[in-house]
Amino acid sequence: MTRIDVRKTYKLYVGGAFPRSESGRSYVVEDAKGKFLANAAQASRKDARDAVQAARKAFAGWSARTPYNRGQVVYRIAEVLESRAAQLVDEVQRGEGETKRQAQASVEATVDRLVWYAGWADKLAQVVGGTNPVAAPYFDFSLPEPTGVVAVVAPQESSLLGLVSVVAPVVVTGNTVVVAASAERPVPAITLSEVLATSDVPGGVVNVLTGPIGDTVPTLAAHMDVNALDLTGVSDPATAADLERAAAENLKRVLRPEAAEPDWTLDPGLDRMTRFLETKTVWHPVGI
Repeated sequence: MTRIDVRKTYKLYVGGAFPRSESGRSYVVEDAKGKFLANAAQASRKDARDAVQAARKAFAGWSARTPYNRGQVVYRIAEVLESRAAQLVDEVQRGEGETKRQAQASVEATVDRLVWYAGWADKLAQVVGGTNPVAAPYFDFSLPEPTGVVAVVAPQESSLLGLVSVVAPVVVTGNTVVVAASAERPVPAITLSEVLATSDVPGGVVNVLTGPIGDTVPTLAAHMDVNALDLTGVSDPATAADLERAAAENLKRVLRPEAAEPDWTLDPGLDRMTRFLETKTVWHPVGI
């Protein structure tokens, strides 16, 4: 007797929980061959606002943690993700049409990327901050601090390595994030949500929305409680320009990379960590 497959309907990841879309909508996700893969929740503007609220609520506690502890948490994500490597290899292979060897390399690179960012957590301040020489009887220190709530449009092609490459640098520096996952390839992002929920990441630090980015990203760009915007996954220049104008209403930091999607296998550098940091300068009199 032929067994009937259980068709999965995935949910959003907001505030550490897995709610259905407020609208009740879902959409069909197909694999690279056009076959049914899963149903995914289609996030609405209300879901986007709820995700921002969850990220804001989590920001105070997450940013107050020591960088060393945040590095430990990100390292734990790598540990849990590696334990589900076989599942992720299958999802990347089916979703992106890669060979098993290519998908395995992508998953391994994702784990390595998380470990790389975890290692930078307690070292970045020493690199980008420091003591400033001043011609006065003062000590002058410059220290990096997280920006706040960051909205990220994830890469649309690289559904796992690209996703982790834009989310990890945001959270390891003390920010919280609302990420709009790849609309056509959301399954690895959903599995990553399950990894986050079963690791040490506090609820609300990372929030994942699925569905067409046009349903949620304009709301995130204009939201007054979002402090920064990463437009990596927006390929259309006109759409990116509209989102930048919406972000200008409350002077958000905006990262708008080149039109072509970056090569995520290259050394990521420090730019994605420093882009969403503020610099605080402290003056203190000598001898007091």
